Amino acid sequence: MALKKVLAIVLAGGEGKRLMPLTADRAKPAVPFAGIYRLIDFALSNLVNSGYLEIVVLTQYKSHSLDRHISETWRMSTQLQQYVASVPAQQRRGKSWFLGSANAIYQSLNLIHDANPDIVVVIGADHVYRMDFEQMVAAHIASGASASVAAVRQPMNLVDQFGVIQTDGSGRISGFVEKPDSTPGLPDDPNSFLASMGNYVFTADALVSALEADAARLNTQHDMGGDIIPYFVERGDAAVYDFTANDIPGSTDRDRQYWRDVGTLDSYYDANMDLISPLPLFNLYNLQWPIYTRQSVSPPPKFVRSASGGSGVARDSIVSSGVVVSGGEVQGSILATDVFVDERASITDSVVMDKVSVGPGAVIRRAIIDKNVRVPAGATIGVDRELDLSRGYTVTESGLTILSKGQMVLPG
Repeated sequence: MALKKVLAIVLAGGEGKRLMPLTADRAKPAVPFAGIYRLIDFALSNLVNSGYLEIVVLTQYKSHSLDRHISETWRMSTQLQQYVASVPAQQRRGKSWFLGSANAIYQSLNLIHDANPDIVVVIGADHVYRMDFEQMVAAHIASGASASVAAVRQPMNLVDQFGVIQTDGSGRISGFVEKPDSTPGLPDDPNSFLASMGNYVFTADALVSALEADAARLNTQHDMGGDIIPYFVERGDAAVYDFTANDIPGSTDRDRQYWRDVGTLDSYYDANMDLISPLPLFNLYNLQWPIYTRQSVSPPPKFVRSASGGSGVARDSIVSSGVVVSGGEVQGSILATDVFVDERASITDSVVMDKVSVGPGAVIRRAIIDKNVRVPAGATIGVDRELDLSRGYTVTESGLTILSKGQMVLPG
C-alpha cells in the first residue's frame, strides 16, 4: 500500500468557559498543566511522536499566549517541509469569525488545498492522553470509510458532556448524538457508554465535500461533532476506532488507556492530581513517548532552611525548576516554575502556577492558584469556603478554590 500524505489540524480556538477564571486571559489550550506544560503540548506531542510533522493549529479566542507558546516551542525543520503553524481566523469565507469547529476548518480550506493531503487528522487541543495516530490512520484506511472517530468508554454520569457513539457490530457507526441527556448503556456494561474523544480521521476529499455541504446549510451549528460526523453516519460512511487498541511504547498497565477531558475546573484539578502518586495514573516519565514543551532557563529547585531554622520540604509532589521552598511545607501538590514558599507556609493538595509567592505562615488547601499571585503572610486559601467566596475567589461545588492570574489576596 502506497504511503498516504497526512495533514494534521488541531482545533484550538475554544473559549473554555467552564475553566473560568483560568481562561479569563488565555485560550483553553494555553492553560498551564503539570507545572511546565500547556494543554496543547499533549496534542502536538502525540502528533509528532506519531510521525506527523505537517500540523496547523487553528486559533481564535485570546490566542496571544497560545500563539507565542507555539512559536517559541514548536519549531520544526522547514527544509524537510515540517511545520507547526498557528493560524488565526482570517475571514477568508466571508465577514464572520469561526462559527464553530467545522466552520473553522471550512474557513481554512486553503490549508488543505495547499498541503494536498490524502488524509486529514483533526483533533482537539485540550485533552490529556497519549495516542499513536499512525495506528488510527491505518485502521481508517483498512475500514474503507471516509471518516473515523476515536472512541473511549466513559461513565454514564458524563453522558451530557460528550458525543455518544452507537455501533452496528461491524465497526461502522450506526448512531451519533452530541451531548444527549441520556443514552442506553453498553451491552457488557450498562453503566458506561462509548464517547467520542474528539479525534477524527478523514479522507481529504470527503472532508472537503462535507464541509462545503455544511456551509451551504441553514440548520447547522457548524460543529464537527454535532454536524460533520452525523453527515457521514447518515451515509453509513463513518467507522469507530477503539482507543483501547492503541498501543503506546513504554506505557504501563496503569496508564495505557488514560484519557482525561479537562473541560471543567474539577476535572482539570483531578488530572493534575493523577500525576503525583508513586504509581501515577498518567506517567509523565515515559521517555519512549515524551511530552514536549518549552524548556525553562530557571535554576534547579531548592529546599532550604529558613532564617528561623525550619526545613523546606515537599512530599508526593511535582516541583518545577526555579522553585524555592524556604522553611515551608508542600504536600500532594504541583508547583510550577519560579514559585517561592516562605517559612511556616503550608501548601496541600494544590496546583500552583508560575511565579506565585507564598508568604510566611500562609496556608493553601485544595486550591488552584494561577500565575503571578502574591499570597501575603498569614493568608488562608481553601480553608474557609465562605471567607473565600466573600473575597471574590472562585469556589466549585466540590470545594475547590481558584484564584485567577495576578488576583489580589488579602491577609488573614
